[in-house]
Parts: sequence; C-alpha cells; structure tokens
Amino acid sequence: MNHNTYTNPASASSSLIGQRIKHPRIATTIEECRLMLAAGSNANLILLCGPTGVGKTTLGDFLVEAELKSQVEELAANPGCIPAIRVEAPASGEREFSWRLFYQRILNALEGELDAPRTAYGVDPVTGRVVRPAGPQSNRLSGLRTAVERSLRNRGTRFIVVDEAAHLMRQCHPTRLEQQLDTLKSLSNEYGVQWILLGSYDLFELVSLSGQLARRTHVIHFGRYREDVVEDVRAFRGCLKKLGECMPTLKDVDLLRYSEVFHQNTLGCIGTLRTLLMRLDLLVAEKDWSEETLCTGLLTEAQVTQILREIVEGEERIAPGLKRHLLAPKNLQAKRVA
Repeated sequence: MNHNTYTNPASASSSLIGQRIKHPRIATTIEECRLMLAAGSNANLILLCGPTGVGKTTLGDFLVEAELKSQVEELAANPGCIPAIRVEAPASGEREFSWRLFYQRILNALEGELDAPRTAYGVDPVTGRVVRPAGPQSNRLSGLRTAVERSLRNRGTRFIVVDEAAHLMRQCHPTRLEQQLDTLKSLSNEYGVQWILLGSYDLFELVSLSGQLARRTHVIHFGRYREDVVEDVRAFRGCLKKLGECMPTLKDVDLLRYSEVFHQNTLGCIGTLRTLLMRLDLLVAEKDWSEETLCTGLLTEAQVTQILREIVEGEERIAPGLKRHLLAPKNLQAKRVA
C-alpha cells in the first residue's frame, strides 16, 4: 500500500533535502487549509499560491501527513484507506494538458505503479465471463478516468494536493479554462474529494481570467517573511537557526550574524533559504567557512531582482482580494475612491 508519505533518502547528501521545519507561516497556512477542508462541498477547489521558493511543496507534504495522522484509527481499521495524496501536475511538452498522464500519476499514488493497462472491464450477463469494451484498450483515457473514480471511492480519499497546478491551465486556451476545472469539480461532486491546487502567483492570474473560475475557488495566500515586519524578521531568524543546525558543516557557524544578508538574498522565502543553505553547506565542506564562501553561495543580483519583480507583481495582484476591501467601512471606501 502506498500512502505517499515522505521518506528521507539514505545517502548523507540526499538527506539534507529532507530537512523541513513547520515554521509559523506554514503552520498558519495549514490551519486555514484545514478549515476549508472542513467546509467539504462548499470548497471543492482550494487555490494556494505564493512566491517561488516559499515552500509550497513542503506545505503539501505537511498537509498529507497531518491528514494521515488525524485518520490513524481509520487507517488501523481499514488498511486500504488513503485519505490524502500529493501529486504533481505534469508538464508533458504536449500542446494540451495531458489528462492521461495526470490520471496515471493519481493511480500510481493510490494503487502503486502497475504495468497493466487500466481498462473498464465488465461481466457478460449471459455467460458470466469477464469482457472488455471493443476498440483499442491500452490505457484509454476513459478507462483511466474510470480507474481513478474507482480508486477514489475504494480508498476513501478526502483530498488531493496538486503541485505545479498552473500546468493544468497554462497548456490550454483561455476559453477552455472552465472545462479544465470542471473535470476536477466533477470528481469532487461525485466522490467528495477536494482539490488543493499549489502554484505561484501566475496560477492566481489564470484563475482570475474567468468569473466562473473565481467563484468556484477559495484562495489562500502563502506569503513570504517580510523584512519590514518585526514578527516576520524574528520568525525568519528562527528558521535560519533551525535549518543551519541541520547542515553538517554549518551547525557550528554563527549564521544569525548574517541573517539580514540571508533575508535580503532569499526575499524571506524559506524554500529558497533551505536550497541556499544546502548549497553553502557543500561549498563549506570543500573550501571551509569564510565570507567569500558565503558570497559564492548566495543568489546573484540578477536572480534576486527577477524573483523580487515576480513577487511584487503577484502580491499587488492578490492582496486586494485577500484584504476583503468590501468589508471596510463605507467612509473609508469613499476616501479610497476620492
């Protein structure tokens, strides 16, 4: 049985990739996600977006693990139950989004990697023998869809986290965006599964192209730690300290002395910070610690500038909706209009 849980690789170098921390921002976002999951059919599609490198994949893993822990009694009584999984929406290189490959990934997470083709078999009412529909059968899309439906029902899956969800919509014409999400929504309506779509700010922009799409989704902003917010600075320093303690060659280095440098270079994104520290750990293992080694491991100015541009544009676009200006007092709204 595949519960799609996270396991650390055996090698020492690979194990660094598995170092994760449930910092304040991720804990708050998880709680908001769980509230929306409790809403059931009133929140079929949950859109969770934030800047690149903020830690969305890690958040997805935590959500799945939290669901498995909360269903421990159900899992003991029904070992075949898989209440939650995380899959990545494929970028297949095809002109249109590959639902075939997407369904296969869901089936692999729920049933394991099976070599046999998924086909909608039936039973002849006269002979009682197993029969299959006429025509080409090898992993036909309809057969894959039927297999996914059967697995969702049998496994009791409550929600599916879809990483890189923008691929669902980026590879189709804007007029077909609703059709793409209708496919997910139909599975949600029929089998009670909810979808958590993870992506950068471009995912939010794609959904906002259509009023119908906007109406069907609940948006959660997974933001970075800002340098102009005291609580954020304190939390970022805590993340830097904890992650540094997990790195063999950095655990004895006073990284907090350079916390401002790390904050500026990673723009307050913990996923980016973890990647940077992993790279720096390897550099220090070869060259020993020095400020020159630190500078070598940092992102270049051009990289930071590009990422910052995307973050600022994304935050400006998503913030008005999340601040709920419609709930502000009328006189305050009038001042904004003036």
